[in-house]
Amino acid sequence: MPIVADTKNWTWVIDRPCPDCGFDASNYADADIAPAIRDNAESWPAVLARPTVRVRPNDSTWSPLEYSAHVRDVMKVYRERLRLMVETDDPLYPNWDQDATAVEDAYNEQEPNAVGDQLRDNAAELAAAFEALNWEQWLRPGRRSDGASFTVSSMAKYFTHDLVHHRWDVSGTASSDK
Repeated sequence: MPIVADTKNWTWVIDRPCPDCGFDASNYADADIAPAIRDNAESWPAVLARPTVRVRPNDSTWSPLEYSAHVRDVMKVYRERLRLMVETDDPLYPNWDQDATAVEDAYNEQEPNAVGDQLRDNAAELAAAFEALNWEQWLRPGRRSDGASFTVSSMAKYFTHDLVHHRWDVSGTASSDK
């Protein structure tokens, strides 16, 4: 059964702390992003080892496996967004429907160890891409289809909130938060 889509605009987490997970973008410098990605990725194998990994806590919340698969995929999406921002001028990102992807790719039917391996691989690739940026590249712009504008730096903080928040969603702890 699909989950009701989250249609909130979360861009405010760039400017103020998240009252749920505690993420505060003001605590993150650009150099903190890659270590935060790696740290967060290392927290997911314990989640994926749970005997209840496929169990949804209620009808409106993903299971830990579904959250893990989402985090794995969001890293791929943001790796592509980062590439676009570095290689093109003020790109408009392609749309990504995370809820449709969860259903189409049957997140809750995937093998947990494979999801964990892929999540860590995607994290390593994305973290390395952020580490390779020079200071000017952190300032490059990009846009979502809803008109929200980002720099690489603000996009990285927005993305890091996603990682921290989903870790909090499955455990109540915010790995990678400062």
